[in-house]
Amino acid sequence: MIKTIIKKGAYFDSVSLMQVAKKINVLAGVIDSAVVMATRENKGIIKSSGLLTPEILKAGDSDLAIAVSAKTPAAAEAAFAAAEELLNRKPSQPAAGADRKAAGLDDAVKTLEGANMAVISVAGRFAGALAAECLEKNLNVMLFSDNVTVETELALKRAAVRKGLLLMGPDCGTAIINGAPIAFANSVRRGNIGVVAASGTGLQEVTALISNEGAGVSQAIGTGSRDVKLEIGALTLLQALKMLAADPATEVLLVVSKPPHPLILKKITAEIKKIKKPVVAVFLGGEVKEKIKENFYPAKTLEEAAYKAVCLSKGWSLGRAREIIYDMNLKAAALAKKEAAKKKRASCLRGLFSGGTFVSEAQVILPELIGDTWSNAPLDKKWKLKDSLKLSGHAVIDMGEDEFTVGRPHPMIDFSLRNKVIISEARKPEVSVLLLDVVLGYGSNLKPLEDIVPAIAEAFLRNPELSVVASVTGTETDPQVRSKVVKGLEAAGVIVMPSNAGACRLAGGIIRLGAKKPAGNKYSEIKS
Repeated sequence: MIKTIIKKGAYFDSVSLMQVAKKINVLAGVIDSAVVMATRENKGIIKSSGLLTPEILKAGDSDLAIAVSAKTPAAAEAAFAAAEELLNRKPSQPAAGADRKAAGLDDAVKTLEGANMAVISVAGRFAGALAAECLEKNLNVMLFSDNVTVETELALKRAAVRKGLLLMGPDCGTAIINGAPIAFANSVRRGNIGVVAASGTGLQEVTALISNEGAGVSQAIGTGSRDVKLEIGALTLLQALKMLAADPATEVLLVVSKPPHPLILKKITAEIKKIKKPVVAVFLGGEVKEKIKENFYPAKTLEEAAYKAVCLSKGWSLGRAREIIYDMNLKAAALAKKEAAKKKRASCLRGLFSGGTFVSEAQVILPELIGDTWSNAPLDKKWKLKDSLKLSGHAVIDMGEDEFTVGRPHPMIDFSLRNKVIISEARKPEVSVLLLDVVLGYGSNLKPLEDIVPAIAEAFLRNPELSVVASVTGTETDPQVRSKVVKGLEAAGVIVMPSNAGACRLAGGIIRLGAKKPAGNKYSEIKS
């Protein structure tokens, strides 16, 4: 049964609503729920989850919609009561000397004298006007909000470029500015590598790998994923490249993106040619075929890009990057052989990711090892899944896509839906390998082991021959502490690799060897 409550004119920010949804989803008798503002975009997403009701259809953008699918009327009423209590809970009084709340943008600018950046997380229909106001006040903007139109994004970015400012976003979830992690980001070393990324998870992976290898980051600038589309023209990416090229603290540049539109890629490479500093670039699923300049270094994976940047930043030979990856490949090959030997036959691989960029990287690596790989976020549309929860064959899915996140927190925060899928996929006799990511850092789940290990334990009970392979994106100074998470996962029977690329190679290797096919030479060295 599905029941709905509409609260007229009750606005709440998306982060607050995600936290409410997370808490009521775990209540006894609750099957699913959505706690969202009833915007047109959210209605479309709710429809795909099966929670759309006539009451929600009639609600307006400024109305709060709470929909609960429950086993009994009593369970639904308990969920509504819990939501009401959480939404009405008053924040505790700030301690003496704590930051006060500003009455508005003007008050905030006056209070924080010298501030030059604003982080915006409001409903998409309000975000554009607020961002424009911030730019007028000469503030750089990180626009966390989504559901901002392409036309608004283009106008904002053109205005930012005219004023020599950055407009990061919309839907920009990650940045590290002057050492400060913003939104979903990791605690990394300061250093001389400047990163520009049209990918939040990609930015987290490369900055964490860089830091874990002993190098550091000067700035890490997110652009929003639409920035490299033809309609936007990479305005923020190009602006960021110019800023980092002129920054004395940045000696090496690293560009991370899914494949830009071909015309936009030409604009990006033209800008790279102007930069005297060395530039490493990874366009997952795409490649730069022309020789851009002598000190330009293309990479196939996030891992390769990060290690090449480390070598350049430390004055090492790029052979060191090859050695690091080759050693990991040897480890992956040995582990794959050991795991495959335990199985009667390895059939299917299922990748269940919280980071969308990892899904793209998996599609770069896995087809070379195991063949056709389906996805809800395919690099090639011919491998598009018809139903993201009815998987067959080899498949990798992005559980951060809108179809999964309506009314619930992002899977980096809330593991509950992915846990259900972990268990349901493990029940299938054809599934031999589960491939997972665990992303640490600010904004992410603070107790990842507590939340995911029980689901993994049940998966092993359902499928004793199952192999679970994972990567952990994070550092020792993250709130969750990477080494503690790795040890906890390994104690639960998970095989943990240092990078997502390494995890993909291991998972693919298990399938390839378990299928009784020759391994070939797919654990190949990268080219410098």
